[in-house]
Amino acid sequence: MFPKVPDQHKAGKPLVPNGLGVLYVLFVTVYLFLVYFSGVLKASNGVSAPLTLAVCVLFGGFMGLLDDWMDLKWRYKAFMPLIAALPLVYLAIESELRTSISLPLIGVIEFSGYYYFLIIPLIVMIVTNTVNQLGGLNGLETVCPAIILMGLMTLSPSHLILMLGPLIFWLILAGFNLQGKIFVGNSGSFAIGMTIASFAIITDLKLPLLISIIPYVVNSSLILLTIFFTKKRASVSFDGKKLVSDHRRSLVTLITYRRPLTERQVVAIISLLVVFFTLTAVITALL
Repeated sequence: MFPKVPDQHKAGKPLVPNGLGVLYVLFVTVYLFLVYFSGVLKASNGVSAPLTLAVCVLFGGFMGLLDDWMDLKWRYKAFMPLIAALPLVYLAIESELRTSISLPLIGVIEFSGYYYFLIIPLIVMIVTNTVNQLGGLNGLETVCPAIILMGLMTLSPSHLILMLGPLIFWLILAGFNLQGKIFVGNSGSFAIGMTIASFAIITDLKLPLLISIIPYVVNSSLILLTIFFTKKRASVSFDGKKLVSDHRRSLVTLITYRRPLTERQVVAIISLLVVFFTLTAVITALL
């Protein structure tokens, strides 16, 4: 049912089914509609959090499918998530969500109306694209987002039902992805990125989100700055057993720079980085 693509970092480059993130999108949509109809979460001023989240995830999956089919250029992919921010803007306005953010050592920054029409779209655009950019190795696109999602869920027990089913399903996909049996594709990475951004906005967890995605931001900054200044892209060499790079143009190439490591080792290191920053985000929010 799914097209197969070669696993570039396995000996013999075996063909692996790609695009199984679509299953996540379908499952989450059905699950969130069931949550809505169950009445577990009451609508705020007529705006439903489950339906809003479902719309955002659907758009994330659709955007990923477009990229898989048409190989969209980054200048289009970068701004497409702004469309998905519209339901979140409406929810934030109608639910009267807090328009400020409290930063350690700085204090409270009040955005007022700018929060709805500038900050929310920026959060959605940055998180969705940075999550999509940190991939290419089995487990990176699935394990790391799951870590962040679990951290955000820990800080919002009242909205736990929103993400309980999606997280369990995503972890199942992550298990197969980590073993190199499936790829979630752009449909999966865009959908999970949209999930994280939308859930953080709905639950008003802006600061924990910002701290948790620091490894993603570092990776995207390295990639974009390198492309802007040198017009070169990040890549790793594979000798059949280990990965190594002769440059530092992304988080993966930074870790493997003149240091041969197996794919599992690279994924483990990056996952630990995400765990560290997610734990930091949780502790900071609880203080």
